[in-house]
Amino acid sequence: MRPAAFLIVTALLVAVFSATGGPVPEFRSLFNGKNLAGWVNVNTDPGTWSVKKGLLVCSGHPIGVMRSEKQYENFILHIEWMHMEAGGNSGVFVWSSANPNPASRLPDGVEVQMLELEWPELNKKDGVTPPIAYVHGELFGVNGVRTIPDNPRGTRSMSVENRCLGKGQWNTYDVVAVDGTIKLSVNGKVVNGISKSTQRKGYLCLESEGAEIHFRNIKIMELPPSH
Repeated sequence: MRPAAFLIVTALLVAVFSATGGPVPEFRSLFNGKNLAGWVNVNTDPGTWSVKKGLLVCSGHPIGVMRSEKQYENFILHIEWMHMEAGGNSGVFVWSSANPNPASRLPDGVEVQMLELEWPELNKKDGVTPPIAYVHGELFGVNGVRTIPDNPRGTRSMSVENRCLGKGQWNTYDVVAVDGTIKLSVNGKVVNGISKSTQRKGYLCLESEGAEIHFRNIKIMELPPSH
């Protein structure tokens, strides 16, 4: 899909809703660049999340999440992120109940993985790089949520193309989540997807997982429920 694909999708949605007389969906900002209004700290420290120079900054410590104020079912999520450390790990959970597992400190839902490019090299086992080096954009159900992967790596779905940039560089994810199906666009091209998620409504959760990461331009377009 070309870089303008999501603009085209948005234009089609506007045309459809205009034709049917329904309200036209619009993108709404989830981060105002000034404070953490609209977000709820679930199980991290008060200083884990902060706003600096208009950016949402996550220190990465401790492991845990911050969730949106409200739950979402069908939507398009736009989010830009930048790792600040080699091998950084983070992500955004969608359709989550935001109740963390005490062992992992992470909630249920479908995780949209955000890994820095050096993760495979820095996470060798016995000097051997993982046989399938996943770096970014994996999609997978967590803590009991099951999905059908488009591009299976076990129960996970891996990106068919690595389009992410490394630490200190911004990446853009566009996530289309409708009726248990998710499609992920990375820097302007769809590279991954899942379907038949057993959980299809919930909070958005930003993940703190050991490394500093910055976020900006977080916005969502809510779409009508299927029933």
